[in-house]
Amino acid sequence: MAAADDSAPPPAPPGVAAQPQSPLVRQRRLPLSIVWLVPLVAALIGLSLLAKTWATLGPRITISFQSAAGLEAGKTTVKYKNVVIGRVTAITLSNDRQRVEVSVTLDQRAAAFAAKDTRYWVVRPRIGTTGVSGIDTILSGAYIAADVGAAVEKSDEFVGLEVPPTVIAGVSGKTFVLRGTDLGSLEIGSPVYYRRVQVGQLASYKLDDDGQGLELQVFVEAPHDRHVRIGSRFWNASGVDVSVGADGFKLDAQSIATIIAGGIAFATPFGADAAPAPDQARFALEEDEKTALAPPDGVPQYVQLRFDQAVRGLAVDAPVELQGVNIGRVVAMRLDYEPAQRRFPTVVGALIYPQRLARLRDKLGVVGSSERERAADFLRVLVDNGMRARVRTGNLLTGQLYVSLDIVPKAPKLAFDARAEPLVLPTIEGGFEKLQEQVGSIVAKVDRIPFESIGQRLDTSLFELDATLKRLRTEVLPGASGMLGDARGTLGDARTAINDARGAIGAARQTFTDSDAALQQNLNSTLTELQRAARSLRNLTDLLGRQPQSVLRGLPADAPAAEAPPR
Repeated sequence: MAAADDSAPPPAPPGVAAQPQSPLVRQRRLPLSIVWLVPLVAALIGLSLLAKTWATLGPRITISFQSAAGLEAGKTTVKYKNVVIGRVTAITLSNDRQRVEVSVTLDQRAAAFAAKDTRYWVVRPRIGTTGVSGIDTILSGAYIAADVGAAVEKSDEFVGLEVPPTVIAGVSGKTFVLRGTDLGSLEIGSPVYYRRVQVGQLASYKLDDDGQGLELQVFVEAPHDRHVRIGSRFWNASGVDVSVGADGFKLDAQSIATIIAGGIAFATPFGADAAPAPDQARFALEEDEKTALAPPDGVPQYVQLRFDQAVRGLAVDAPVELQGVNIGRVVAMRLDYEPAQRRFPTVVGALIYPQRLARLRDKLGVVGSSERERAADFLRVLVDNGMRARVRTGNLLTGQLYVSLDIVPKAPKLAFDARAEPLVLPTIEGGFEKLQEQVGSIVAKVDRIPFESIGQRLDTSLFELDATLKRLRTEVLPGASGMLGDARGTLGDARTAINDARGAIGAARQTFTDSDAALQQNLNSTLTELQRAARSLRNLTDLLGRQPQSVLRGLPADAPAAEAPPR
C-alpha cells in the first residue's frame, strides 16, 4: 500500500462538499536580515573615508623645541601664510630631557615642506622693542608656522626656531653683509633706513671666531635694494645724536623706533661708485653718520707726543688738529719717568691720517716709495716749518682738552728723525698753562698787599675828612654866603651892560659906513675889554663857589690859577 502523501490536504468532514484544490506555493527565507545593511553601509563609508584620509596624508616629521608652551596634540595646527598644512599628532620629551619633540603630520599637498632647509617656529603673543606680534593667537591658540625651503634633499627631523625669522622665503630683495665692532642697541628685526624711509631690517648677527668683530646680515626689500650701491656707507643710527656747536644745539634721530630698538641707515656719498651692489656684498658698519660719510682716511701713522705738564682732561679719542683741521685722534696715554730731570712726563700716542691733507702733502713736495715713508717725510717738512704740538682747551665748561699741531713763528730748529719707530713730534707748553701760571703769580702778589693796614688808615682819613666838612658847614659857609650873593649880583649887572653894549655896537655898525673904520675899531676894543671884565667876574664867581673859605683864608698854595682872559 502506497504511503500516504504528507503534503495532501486532509479529507473533508462528512456532509461538507469538497473544495477544489489550489496549487501549493512554497516561500524561500533570506539568509541575512535587512537590519544588517545599516552597519555594512557604515563600514563601507568608514573604509572610504579612511582610504581618502590615507591618500591625503603627507610625510610625517618631528620638530624639536625648547618648550611646548601653547602646543596641544590633536589640536595645534601647522600653517603657512595662514593656511593649514598639517597638524600636531603627539608631543614627547627627548631622550636627554632637554628639548620637546613634536610629531607633525603634513598634508599630501605640503610634501615640499619636508625640505631640509625648511624653518618652523611657534607663533605666540610676543611683546618686544620691535613691536607686538601674534595677537590673534590669544583667542585661537598658538600654532606652528612654516617657511618653505629650497633644498632638494628631504628630512624628517627639524630644529624649531625660538624667535620668528625676519625674512620669509619668497620676499624679493637682497641680503648684505656688514662688518662692525659693536652691536649697540641693535637686535634682530631692527629697521634699515634710506633717507629716513624704512627699506629693510636686520636679519641676523654673529660674533667672529676670535671675538674681535661682528658680522651682521641685513635684508633690503625690492625695489629699494637698487639704492644700495658699491660705494654706499652704512652706519649705526641707534639712539639720539646730540651736538652743541657754533650753530647752537642740534638733536638728530632717524625715528622713535631707532631710539627704542635701534636701527641702521645707509647713503651713497657724492662721487662714490654708483653701480648697484650685488647680493651678499660686504660693507663696513660705522659708529655714526659723520664717520661713515667722511672722506677716506687712508693708512694711519702712529706718532708719540711727550708733554711735561699735566694733561688732565685729555682722553682717548680726543681729536688731533692741524691749524683747526682734524687729522687724527688720541689712542693711548701713559706716564713716563726721567731720572735726570726727576720729572714725570706724559706720553700720548696718536694716529695721524695724512690722507686728510693730501693736497697739502702734494704741494709740499713729499717724496717716498711707501706710505710710511711719505707720511714720515710729510711730518718732517711740517716740523721744519715750525710745527709743534700743544694741548689746548676744547671746552671751558667740561675741561676737555685736545692736541693742536700749530705752526709756531720763529720756532727753534729741531732735529726730526724720520726713521724712528715710532715717530716723535716735538711739543711745547700750551697757552692755557702759561695763563694759569701768570694768574697764579698775580694772585700771589695780591696776597702780599697789606689790605688790613690800608683799611685802617683809610678809616682814619675818612674820619678826619668828615670832621673837616662839619667845620666847613658850620663856620665858613654862613659867612661866605653873603659875599657870594653880592658877587653873583655884580655878575648879573655886568652881563646886562654887555648886552646893552652889544646892542649899541650893532646899531652903530648899521649906521656907520666904511669911512668910519676908526670909530668902529674903538668900539670893538671897548667890547673886548667888557668881555674880559665879564670873564674875570665869572672866574671869581666860580672860585667862590668851589672854595668859599678862600675869602677868609686866601687861596691855598696848590690852587689852580685863574684862566687869563684872551688878548
